[in-house]
Amino acid sequence: MNMDYVAENGLVLLGCGKMGGAMLQGWLAQGLPPASVRVIDPNPSDWLRGTGVGINVDLPENPAIVLIAVKPQMMGEALPVLAAMGNGTPLFVSVAAGTPIAAFEAALGAQTPIVRAMPNTPAAVGRGITAIIGNAHASATQVDLAEMLLRAVGQVVRLEREDQMDAVTGVSGSGPAYVFHMIECLAAAGEAQGLAPALAMQLAQATVAGAGALAEAADETPAQLRVNVTSPNGTTQAGLAVLMDADSGLPPLMRKTVAAAADRSRELGNG
Repeated sequence: MNMDYVAENGLVLLGCGKMGGAMLQGWLAQGLPPASVRVIDPNPSDWLRGTGVGINVDLPENPAIVLIAVKPQMMGEALPVLAAMGNGTPLFVSVAAGTPIAAFEAALGAQTPIVRAMPNTPAAVGRGITAIIGNAHASATQVDLAEMLLRAVGQVVRLEREDQMDAVTGVSGSGPAYVFHMIECLAAAGEAQGLAPALAMQLAQATVAGAGALAEAADETPAQLRVNVTSPNGTTQAGLAVLMDADSGLPPLMRKTVAAAADRSRELGNG
């Protein structure tokens, strides 16, 4: 199964907000014909109207893929539209946070092949990372197909168990917001040291983006990159002494942050 298979059999996209739109943009850029795509969305954007895909039209009976990208709150009204395709050949891929595979099996049929995925917002610039897991009815080929589609917006990793999705949510799903807040805090701290607000923000944004790019591109671990920047008794060491404090620094704060998000994900998943 590859993009040709999807082009021939069709793809249904349920919901085309930021995440659905980012994925659709990636697929079209990779050569998926707009005519192969059907989008169900109550408020299609001008961008979507201009792509040439079918919007709120009749759906193919057996599409290759049905990708569910609506908010969890809208799931109840959205799924009945697709129930007729359950228990068959179409592969359902969900990027809806907090909705477990069991909920889709209940709505679509127990024999439905389903892949649950957790992407994150850097997908909008092709720099996302998505974790996926398939149910018992999703074949290896179908999981490969889901991975290929999700690679349109970044990296893909596979989980061993669905309950790991809560931890993924805490790290990469919610993680971009932690990094955005770090940029805010770094800029504010620069202002407190006498920099103009716009300059402090530019320095903070470029530093975090650049360090992230270096961490991904370098052969060394982030720990080694940190050591490389830290001269004995220098300025970086003085800053890190505060940040790396085992009781009051970043390590306990990040553990609590990720745990809180993962716990909330578990609560949402349990309804």
